Amino acid sequence: MKIGDIVTRKSYNHDTVFKIIDIRKDKKGNETVILKGIAFRLIADSNIDDLEFVNNKDLKNIVIDNNVLDLLSIRNIKSLNKSPFRNVEKVQKSEKIYGMPGKVLQLDGDKEFLKICLDVYSELGIPAVGVAVPEQNQHKEVIRLLQKHNPDILVVTGHDSLTVKNGNISDLSNYRNSINFIKSVKQARKWEPNKDNLVIFAGACQSNYEQLIKAGANYASSPARIKIHALDPVFIVEKIACSRIDTVVPLSEILEQTVTGVDGVGGFETKGKFRWAMPKFLY
Repeated sequence: MKIGDIVTRKSYNHDTVFKIIDIRKDKKGNETVILKGIAFRLIADSNIDDLEFVNNKDLKNIVIDNNVLDLLSIRNIKSLNKSPFRNVEKVQKSEKIYGMPGKVLQLDGDKEFLKICLDVYSELGIPAVGVAVPEQNQHKEVIRLLQKHNPDILVVTGHDSLTVKNGNISDLSNYRNSINFIKSVKQARKWEPNKDNLVIFAGACQSNYEQLIKAGANYASSPARIKIHALDPVFIVEKIACSRIDTVVPLSEILEQTVTGVDGVGGFETKGKFRWAMPKFLY
């Protein structure tokens, strides 16, 4: 096996499709494979003997449509029964009126997922800036990037996981990147404490939801410590960016848009960021 191969884990009944991103050897020559989720924001490690290649026949179940990965488990394929795009609030039929969705800044530990998310923002007409920053460095860069781009919505994401089976879920040392996301949220709140002025989504697969919310995130993953879909942050952001600024967006409407639902993401009531404006620019 080599870096870039697509695999599943036998011990987890092939429940998740991964890409090999690194192979490390200890002093005794034992190999540990570092894995990144294809559909989900999960990072994991494995013994090479536990891995199985995904063959070309199975790969056809990973559907790529309009640069958006509608990625499903190859062993338990279910329809999401959702369009990957939701309808952005339509501008009123007037030559003088136009709409302005909220602006997004996304810091992502995965540049491949970041590109996918930016493609979706573009399709939805949501202005967005994306910066690929390793999770451990995001808290060092977030204030500089906030000052530079002055967004309405901040997304801090990448990959995460609980590193100990049945371990203490309150102990941040049992998570790969939750502490890094928490540091980034705290830094962002130093820059803008008001949770309606700057809306924050933070976390990835199995992240420590409670601590992210306490740190100042409006929305976070993962209440039930499950895997979240690569596009769950986008679906959260879309509803906020495209809801009127005088509206408190119902939580049920936000969470029902996501792939993983209330087990995967949660948060509290927040005002929208969409504004009507007139007249349109003449020059």
